[in-house]
Amino acid sequence: MTIRKKGINQKSGVLPERVRVQFQMLQDGLNIQFDNKNLLYQAFTHSSYVNEHRRKQFTDNERLEFLGDAVLELSVSKYLFEKFPQMSEGELTKLRASIVCEPSLVIFANELNFGQYVLLGKGEELTGGRERPALLADVFESFVGALYLDQGLDIVVAFLERIVFPKVEVGAFSHVIDFKSQLQEMVQQSNNGILNYEIVDEKGPAHNRTFVSRVLLNDNELGIGHGKSKKEAEQRAAQCAMSILKKQGQEGD
Repeated sequence: MTIRKKGINQKSGVLPERVRVQFQMLQDGLNIQFDNKNLLYQAFTHSSYVNEHRRKQFTDNERLEFLGDAVLELSVSKYLFEKFPQMSEGELTKLRASIVCEPSLVIFANELNFGQYVLLGKGEELTGGRERPALLADVFESFVGALYLDQGLDIVVAFLERIVFPKVEVGAFSHVIDFKSQLQEMVQQSNNGILNYEIVDEKGPAHNRTFVSRVLLNDNELGIGHGKSKKEAEQRAAQCAMSILKKQGQEGD
């Protein structure tokens, strides 16, 4: 069976009804309905499944993975470019790499329970392929590629705004972002004064200490941050301060 959509020739075997029902449940849960269901099925089809069903003309997800990788990098790059205007090219590159690397993609895939939908060959299933990090990362990229082909870049970005970008907002990747340097640059641009950081509290036992830092602008407290180290606490305080300054700037416009 050959299905033509948006210039794509997609060969697919006929999946069992129970499998198609599972994929419908996945779409319902994501609030995304594919026009071309075969693209969705292909995104979750591992090469081992294709090898065991050669007569049914299934197509694996490797090409969609290739496309999804590029779409993901573009979407994340645009988001970071707009989100962090103070960041240098090197800092943006480092942050993007931490977001689209395999461990991060595995986290995204697991939160969506993508592993349970992957179509695997029996051998791959028996050896724990459904939980293999590389496989899960590939499936996430394949899904992004399939979604892009089916519904376009805006829908991909909307999907990432729900799954990926909020983690950046709450500081999940703050270990690769130098918020202190960004805050310093922001303050210098507006000539607002001098920044100072103070550790104001330490909590917990020695092996699991939490530090509390505050950042002062001209002796006025601007932000507070918590962290497992003094450095992390200061970075979180700077991140908080940046948010406050941006909000004040928007209110002043």
